[in-house]
Amino acid sequence: MNIIAIIPARGGSKEVLGKNIREFNGKPLITHSIEYAKSCDLVNSVYVSTDDERISVISSDSGAKIIDRPSNISGDTATTESAIEHALSTLKITPNIIVLLQATSPLRPLNSLHSAINKFINGGFDSLLSISPTHRFFWKIENDGTAQAEYDFMNRPRRQDMTKDDIRYIENGSVYIFTREHFENIGNRLGGKIGYIEFPEEYSYEIDIESDFIFLENLLKTQ
Repeated sequence: MNIIAIIPARGGSKEVLGKNIREFNGKPLITHSIEYAKSCDLVNSVYVSTDDERISVISSDSGAKIIDRPSNISGDTATTESAIEHALSTLKITPNIIVLLQATSPLRPLNSLHSAINKFINGGFDSLLSISPTHRFFWKIENDGTAQAEYDFMNRPRRQDMTKDDIRYIENGSVYIFTREHFENIGNRLGGKIGYIEFPEEYSYEIDIESDFIFLENLLKTQ
C-alpha cells in the first residue's frame, strides 16, 4: 500500500508575509509538518506543493519532494482541493492513501499520524479528519438580528460537569486522510464514510495571524 503525504504551501500570504517559512520554535513553520510526516514509518513519501522558490528550497532541505504548483491555482481564491488534484495528476506514482497536512498546524501529538493512519485503514473509512473538543458555548445570529443559543442556557453546565453529549468538536485543520479513489470520485478530501482522530484541545490552534506565532510558541513551552 502506497501512502503519501501532501503539504500545500503557497507563497502568498496577506496576513503574515512569508508565513509558511517564518521561524517557529527554531525552524521554518513548514518544516514542522514535514518532520511530522517523515516521523511516521507508514508514509512512503512527503511532498510539498508550492509556487514559491524559497518554500521549495527550505522544504527540500527538510526532506520533502517538491511539486511545482501553477500560478493559476496558487492565488487567494485557490482551493486546497485544486492543489491535491494537481499533485495527483503530476505524480508518476499512484498512491492508495493520501495524508494532507496543513503547514499552519505545527503542533500535533507525538505518534498521532501513525495512530490516525492505522485507524483509517482498520476502520475502512473513505476519509478521516482530526478534531478537537471545545468547551465553549455556541450562538447563531438570526436574520432578524437576534442571537440564538445552540445550548440550553437555562441549564448551563459547568465545564467540569460537561458530559460527552455536551461537548462540541471543531475541525482543527491539522490532519486529513483519504483514499485516492475517494478523491477522484468526488473531488473533496472529506466525504463517504468519515472517521476521526481526536487531538486534545491544546492542539486545536492554527497559525493565521501574527499573534498566533507568539501564542503557540508560548503554549509549546508549557508542554
